[in-house]
Amino acid sequence: MSDIAELLAIMARLRDPDGGCPWDLQQSFASIAPYTIEEAYEVADAIDRGDLADLKDELGDLLLQVVFHARMAEEAGAFAFGDVVAAICDKLVRRHPHVFGDTHVDGSGEVLRHWDAIKRAERAAKGEADTSALAGIARGLPEWQRAVKLQHKAAKVGFDWPGPAPVLDKLAEEIDEVRVEFDAVAADPGDAAARDRLEDELGDVLFVCANLARHAHVDVGSALRRANAKFERRFRAMEALAAADGGLAGKPLDVQDRYWVQAKRAEKP
Repeated sequence: MSDIAELLAIMARLRDPDGGCPWDLQQSFASIAPYTIEEAYEVADAIDRGDLADLKDELGDLLLQVVFHARMAEEAGAFAFGDVVAAICDKLVRRHPHVFGDTHVDGSGEVLRHWDAIKRAERAAKGEADTSALAGIARGLPEWQRAVKLQHKAAKVGFDWPGPAPVLDKLAEEIDEVRVEFDAVAADPGDAAARDRLEDELGDVLFVCANLARHAHVDVGSALRRANAKFERRFRAMEALAAADGGLAGKPLDVQDRYWVQAKRAEKP
C-alpha cells in the first residue's frame, strides 16, 4: 500500500510558493469546495455503474480533495492532515461504544438511536443552543438530500405519514395546486405574486416526492441519477435514429416523439 505521506508531500510541493503550481497556489477553501462536491458525486456515479476500476480512481480524486483542504488549513495554522485523521478516529470510537466499549445493542436500529444520542451530546458539549429535533442538518447539502433528512428527523418524533398511500394522496393534492398556479401565471404572465406561488407549489411537489421516496426506501439521488441516465440513453438513441433523416433539430414534436417511442421499444428484450 502506498504511504499517504507521499500524497501529502506532493500536495505540499504543489502549494509551495517557490516553484509550486500557479493554479494550486491560487486556490482557497471556497474555490475548491465545488470540486469536492463534484468528486463525491463521481464516486457515487462509479458505484451506480458498478465500475470498480473507475471507483478506485474516483476515490483517489476524493482523497485528494481532503488532502488539499488539510494542506490549506495547515498553511493557515489551523490544523493538519494528521489532525483530520485523529478527529475521525476519535469520533468513530466515541460513536461506537458497542464495539469499543461496554454498551450492548440489539440490531442496527438501536445502533442508530445511540448514534443520534451521542451526536446530540456532542452538539450540547460544543455549546450549540439549537435543541430542535431538526438540529444538525447541514445547510450545504443538496436540497433534495436535506428534504429527506428533515423528514427523517421529524419522523423520529412521530411526525410522519403512516405509509406511502397518504403520501401519494398528498402528491395528487399538491399537483392540483400547481395546476391552479400555472393557470394564474398563464392568465397574467407579469403577475410576480402568481409566479412566486407557483414556485412555492412546485417546491411542495418536490418535497412530497422526496417523502414518497423515503417511504419507498429509495434513495432520491440514486433514483434521479437513474432517470437522468435513462433519458440520456434514449435521447441519444433518438438522435441516432433521426440521423438518416437530417437529425432531430427542426422536426415537429410529434415526429420527435415517434423516435422516442422507437428508442424505448429498442430497449425492451
